[in-house]
Amino acid sequence: MTRKPIEKPCGPHVPVLLDEVLAALDLPGTTLAVDGTFGAGGYTRAMLAADPDLRVVGIDRDPSAIAGGAALVAASNGRLTLVPGRFGALDAHLADLGEAQADRIVLDIGVSSMQIDQPERGFSFRNDGPLDMRMAATGLSAADLVNEAEEVELADIIYHYGEERRSRAVARTIIEARRRGRIETTAQLADLVAGVVRTEPSSGIHPATRTFQGLRIAVNDELGELVQALHAAERMLRPGGRLAVVTFHSLEDRIVKQFFSARSGRAVQASRHMPSALPGGEPTAARSFTPVTKGPVLPSDSETARNPRSRSAKLRAAERTDAPVPAPLAAIQALAALPEAPRGGARR
Repeated sequence: MTRKPIEKPCGPHVPVLLDEVLAALDLPGTTLAVDGTFGAGGYTRAMLAADPDLRVVGIDRDPSAIAGGAALVAASNGRLTLVPGRFGALDAHLADLGEAQADRIVLDIGVSSMQIDQPERGFSFRNDGPLDMRMAATGLSAADLVNEAEEVELADIIYHYGEERRSRAVARTIIEARRRGRIETTAQLADLVAGVVRTEPSSGIHPATRTFQGLRIAVNDELGELVQALHAAERMLRPGGRLAVVTFHSLEDRIVKQFFSARSGRAVQASRHMPSALPGGEPTAARSFTPVTKGPVLPSDSETARNPRSRSAKLRAAERTDAPVPAPLAAIQALAALPEAPRGGARR
């Protein structure tokens, strides 16, 4: 059967490391691929173009992303199905569609350019907007967290998830400010943080960047979702199936790196934030994956010049073996959890 080809991605939302992801997935001849983080549909569009017989299931918890993909669904000749939901439950979503296994799975972790560029979503302080940060339209917002969490919890979130060394000072400033009234906008929060965190001339990043990252990760349980998605992909991939994951900061990459290391027969190393949680690493006997990429694949200089947001991107990929599905890795789950931070000297 001759199918009308799907054009490759174009426009402002071309995903990072696109060629490298396609090479790692090695799509020709496969049947079913899953884009666990559909977003603007860049990876999905490229996968549909790579093989005219490939079917794709796209998953996204953001209702606007699902709605925005309607035109691509219509152009796919029945080859694309979009599912609203969390990618951490991708195995359940596939089961609901009657799919027992998948050939390829790709995950692009973190906030999308579309979400950042919409002030009303509250992900960015570049333009003032409501302090929201929710990828879905439900649940606790960043404003709820900032105005209701205790000082210690806020400091731990900002320190561990945002990797902000001045987290105690930021949390203390937030508590003092909210006594005078609720903190409702991104500009309010960014100004508060800028008052206690110095700008780093070498990096050029805004002083509120790490605080916003920490709150966003907590609001959306991004690391917990990533851990669930890795284990779900392991359950759903057929032998020879491939999983490609693109991350954008060290917390995400550490989880993916340790998961693939453990599942290829090496021990999970302790996190620098949680040395007591993982005292001796966690060896695994079941080698359910073999590496496809040797270490992280980074964007080229030309790509970072075209798209500065790609600078921190890392791609890791692995191929599923025929080993039985092993038990979930407790050590990987611990990497996603919010531990109790040391009370002396760890934060300034």
